[in-house]
Amino acid sequence: MENLKEINCKEIFREAYENRYTWKNEFNGYKGKCIFSKNSSINEGEFVLGKDFKPHIQKIDDEKIVKSIASQLFEVCIHRVKRKFQSVHSENNFNLVKSSESGIEMSVTGKNEGDKYRVKNNYINMVYRKIHGTIIEIFVDEFIDTESGFLSKRYTSQQIDPNTLKPNSLNLEYKDEFINIDNEDYWILNSRTIKYLNQNQEEEIQKFVFEDICLLN
Repeated sequence: MENLKEINCKEIFREAYENRYTWKNEFNGYKGKCIFSKNSSINEGEFVLGKDFKPHIQKIDDEKIVKSIASQLFEVCIHRVKRKFQSVHSENNFNLVKSSESGIEMSVTGKNEGDKYRVKNNYINMVYRKIHGTIIEIFVDEFIDTESGFLSKRYTSQQIDPNTLKPNSLNLEYKDEFINIDNEDYWILNSRTIKYLNQNQEEEIQKFVFEDICLLN
C-alpha cells in the first residue's frame, strides 16, 4: 500500500473524474421507443431527448410513469456532460480519510464541504454528496470500460437525512446496460433495472427499456 503521506487525493480524484465517460460537445440528442415495466404491468411509448436534455415522452397516459421515464433519461444524460475538472472543483480540497482494499476514501473541504468520494483503479466507486438539501450515497459494484472512459453498471443509491445522517429513502439497486450507437462514440442507456424492498419488505422491480434508438442530427 502507498505511503499515506504520498497520496495526493486531489490528483487521484482528478484523474478518476477525467476517466468518466462523457459525450462529445456536439451531442444533438436521440429518440426511440420506451418500455416501462413494474412487477407484471407494462407500458410502451416513444421518447425524444433533445440537445437541451429535456425528455419528451409520448403515447403513455399515466403521468407518474411519464415522469419516471423522463427522470431516468434526464439523470443518465446529465452525467454525460463534459465539464472541466477545474471549473467544477477548483474551490475544493480533497483530504485523505482512509486507504483500504475498497479504495482511497477522501473528504471534501471548501465549496462542497462535507462531500466524500472513494477511488479505486482510477474509478470513482463511492459518492456521498449533498444535492438539493439531501445527501445522496452511491456505491458502485461494477463498471463498463468504453475505452473512452468508464460507466457505472451495477450500483446502489440511497438518500441520507443531512440532520440525522440516517437513511430516509429506500435503498435502490441499479443495473444499467448500454449500447454503442452507429459506431460513433455514443454509449446510450439501453435498459435500467431498479430493485428495492417496499414498505412491506417485499421485493419490487422496475425496468426501463430504451429501444430503436437513433441520434438526432
